[in-house]
Amino acid sequence: MWDLTPSDPRTVGPYRTRAVLGEGGMGRVLLATDPTGGLVAVKLVRDTFAAYDDTFRQRLHREAVAARRIHSPHTARVVDADADAGIPWLAYEFHHGPTLHRALTATTALPPDTVLHLAAGLATALHDIHTANFIHRDLSTANVLLTDTGPVVIDFGIARPTRPTTG
Repeated sequence: MWDLTPSDPRTVGPYRTRAVLGEGGMGRVLLATDPTGGLVAVKLVRDTFAAYDDTFRQRLHREAVAARRIHSPHTARVVDADADAGIPWLAYEFHHGPTLHRALTATTALPPDTVLHLAAGLATALHDIHTANFIHRDLSTANVLLTDTGPVVIDFGIARPTRPTTG
């Protein structure tokens, strides 16, 4: 987690931003609070995606609606989105924990019981994602959080651009 930079927005929709959680190919993820004080992870979509692809915002809206149908103890649920905002955004449930990638780089091997627990949680997540007629599109060690309640799949790679972009 890092401090917000001067260029980070202090609010996104109804959310007040607090810190930077990370950055990836689709955009920047900020820790924010909702109007009741609860934590969410707000993904700001890179403006270059919305600017070059006429159908991007429509796909983002459609896929955010679809992703809200995923209900699983092992996925971060999409709780809100605005595909029409100047910079499109999605708000996910916030789950605290390191990524599986970070855990694997910090150790030589995970204990067998941990691997079994991880596999069971990921299988449940994938089952629940597919039951909602959704495809994750970017399942990797960077998109699995290790939380106190088990693994949580994050970042559904929603609304990928249809053609390459630069920037």
